[in-house]
Amino acid sequence: MAEPGFVERHGLHSDEQLTAAAAVLERVEREQLELVRVSFVDQHGLLRGKTVAVAELGSVLRNGLAVVSTLLSKDTSGQTVYSAFAPDGGVGIAEMAGAGDMVMVPDPGTFRVLEWAGRTGWLLCDLHFRNGEPVPLCSRGVLRRAVGRAADLGYAVQTGIELEFHLFRTTSPQAAPDHSEDGAAAAGFELLNPGYQLLSEDRMDALGPIVAEFAGQLRRLGVPLRTLEVEFGPSQLEVTLSPELGVRAADTVILLRAALKQLARRHGYHVTFMCRPRIPRVFSSGWHLHQSLLLAGPDGPRNAFLPTGDDATRDDAPLSEVGRGFLAGQLRHARAASAFAVPTINGYKRFQSYSMAPDRVLWALGSRAALLRVTGSAADGSTHLENRVGEPSANPYLYLAAQLVAGLNGIEHGWDPGPPADEPYETEAPRLPATLGEALDALAEDTEFRRSFGARFADYYIGIKRHELARFHAAVTEWEQREYFELF
Repeated sequence: MAEPGFVERHGLHSDEQLTAAAAVLERVEREQLELVRVSFVDQHGLLRGKTVAVAELGSVLRNGLAVVSTLLSKDTSGQTVYSAFAPDGGVGIAEMAGAGDMVMVPDPGTFRVLEWAGRTGWLLCDLHFRNGEPVPLCSRGVLRRAVGRAADLGYAVQTGIELEFHLFRTTSPQAAPDHSEDGAAAAGFELLNPGYQLLSEDRMDALGPIVAEFAGQLRRLGVPLRTLEVEFGPSQLEVTLSPELGVRAADTVILLRAALKQLARRHGYHVTFMCRPRIPRVFSSGWHLHQSLLLAGPDGPRNAFLPTGDDATRDDAPLSEVGRGFLAGQLRHARAASAFAVPTINGYKRFQSYSMAPDRVLWALGSRAALLRVTGSAADGSTHLENRVGEPSANPYLYLAAQLVAGLNGIEHGWDPGPPADEPYETEAPRLPATLGEALDALAEDTEFRRSFGARFADYYIGIKRHELARFHAAVTEWEQREYFELF
């Protein structure tokens, strides 16, 4: 009898996952795959991992796959921020000493076949140490813990996604972003339309072949695609997804972003989820979360935000007490949560008045100018909150976890959100952070995030982001060159 593997020894898979693992092996053989990409999502929301031959897949599903722990210590440039060879890896974790290994443990339920990659499968992983303990800096684990906290309170978490992005045609084999002040053309990218025609069918028809390829591949991947839309800005599109439960919603965003970028590259296009590319006339892109909590009931799950009794007659918010508390918690923690929802220096350039993006901490009944809006219909049970703070490049696990933790904190304290804003751009209210540094300061002072995510995680995340800020402030920008070189 074979010795139990790492996964079995530490009880890391449920019965459902063990069944799924067997199904993965059967499918790999049936479809004659050759390779499987085994990856985890790093602190920036990027996939890192290894590609294994299918002959090794059974072992990987039983034992996981080792990967160096310094991958969690890097900023967006790939520079290692923390002292990897310190006794605690520079982050207060003994298991990360000496750039030690972590173990990527595949979640068999995430298995997909990447048709465009040729006989290649894909598996998403959770991170564990050699002793079987979960890595506390794993962002998928952070969301899993937040979803578990909601479950302890009796709630399932449901999230729908609206994600904007830019699609350019690649005009040069050596195309790379940010080569020139003149924007896309000089950098090897061509705008696909001039913009300013929201939801234009004619503009969408012009993109027909590549959009049809996106839609077909996403459907076969199991992504719950609702719409692909022409957004307002030049070369800007939006994808919307049906609601999903728990961690699955964030997993889908990771798969979606990877698929769109890889498919675009293979067809001579470039997809970017950067919030505001440095290209003339291009608009900022946002990422909106549609959020609700579900309660188990005798007739199936019911929307916990639906008003009942006295709540149903309130004019100021068609929400239950639970919904009002959730809304109030997200408002109370909005500035600190921005560090996770908008994790790049670039993303804060989106917060402009009269731009369809929020700029202050308030809520409204339906208005798209507000940070948070109550939308949906009580009549059909779809009442929910739309949070409009995020940028498309955010790590989905941290973005969703931060908003969930904030909302649950509001429910637990019974907070009230106050009255809605009829004119969100005119109402006096605290401003959203104007910079990443301001958001990190707010996060450092937020005791709830330090409690829920862990002080070690909060300090670790703040440290990585402050390192990025320091590199930014040390760089000489094009603006400085234009402004001062000739003048002085």
